[in-house]
Amino acid sequence: MGSWSSPSYPAWVARLAQAKRRGGKPPPMRPSRPLVLADHVSNRRRSLGEATCITEMSLMMACWKQNEFSDVTCSREIQAFLDCASKAEGERKAKLLQESLDRSGTLGAKQINRLLHRFPNITDYH
Repeated sequence: MGSWSSPSYPAWVARLAQAKRRGGKPPPMRPSRPLVLADHVSNRRRSLGEATCITEMSLMMACWKQNEFSDVTCSREIQAFLDCASKAEGERKAKLLQESLDRSGTLGAKQINRLLHRFPNITDYH
């Protein structure tokens, strides 16, 4: 039978327990970083969405391969791909406009950075 070792805790937990046993105040907690907001947030996309026009692109590339990359003989497939791409771009822009009008309670990274720039952290107290 193996012996069980006690769990290892961070050093601050041990100091807190010692102070409590002695009946004194716990030691002050010192944060490792200053407790202020950052000057900016990263610009991450929430979701990438699904790929569009894959079928049209595949048909266009297959036509190119069969016809030695001739745009003239594959003009129908090229036009179908371009139409699909422009339609998808229009839908994406309409969705972005609708989301900006809805204001579902979240701000984008660009808007947050603009607000953080307008209202910077107070770093110097007089």
